[in-house]
Amino acid sequence: MILNRTIDSYHFGFTLGLTESQLLTLTGLFHQPKPAGVSPLDGRTAVTPVQLDGVGPVVIKHYRRGGLLRHVIKRHYLKIGKTRSQREFELLDLAASSGINVPQPIAYAHRGRPFYMAWLVTRAIRQPLTLARLSVQDEKKCTAAMQSVIEQIAALIQNDIWHVDLHPGNVVLDAAGKVHLLDFDQGRIGHANRQQLKNRYLTRWQRAVDKHGLPKVLSAMMRNGLK
Repeated sequence: MILNRTIDSYHFGFTLGLTESQLLTLTGLFHQPKPAGVSPLDGRTAVTPVQLDGVGPVVIKHYRRGGLLRHVIKRHYLKIGKTRSQREFELLDLAASSGINVPQPIAYAHRGRPFYMAWLVTRAIRQPLTLARLSVQDEKKCTAAMQSVIEQIAALIQNDIWHVDLHPGNVVLDAAGKVHLLDFDQGRIGHANRQQLKNRYLTRWQRAVDKHGLPKVLSAMMRNGLK
């Protein structure tokens, strides 16, 4: 069950028993400067890793606009229904309950109306290494990891989950070598049959591999694995 609470005009939703002190700590971290961006091989960049007392290492995701509109409106969205952070939180929760390896959702928050800013808090993955980065560092280990990647994507398809931007930079291995899928922003349930969903995943994956000049084995294994 998702609990809701408002702290200093920040509207929170969470499933863990977060205290008022922990929520206040998060509001103080939402506007801290973020690290400089990195290459697409290292995945999402608008995140802040922090230590949250009583929870441990977490990652705060800051929702930012893309495309040309980002030059005019960088961080605000018009609230119609659920916020982007709530939708991603709920999709992560559903994916996790379906046996898919995703970062554990801790809390989502937004502030403002009708235009809002949003944040998502997830448990940090230990020593994350993107599949994209691994593919150019150690192709043998990357090839071994691909079987788990394919199984995870097959599970998404089986559960009718569409991750709109799944590419090798949004797939990470933790310190133990376990595969996790990141960044479910704007993902959704259904809206296509499973064959169409599979084709969408294959097309998005192939486009990213080609664009960033990653080893072709990433695409070949994905095509063969999702037959």
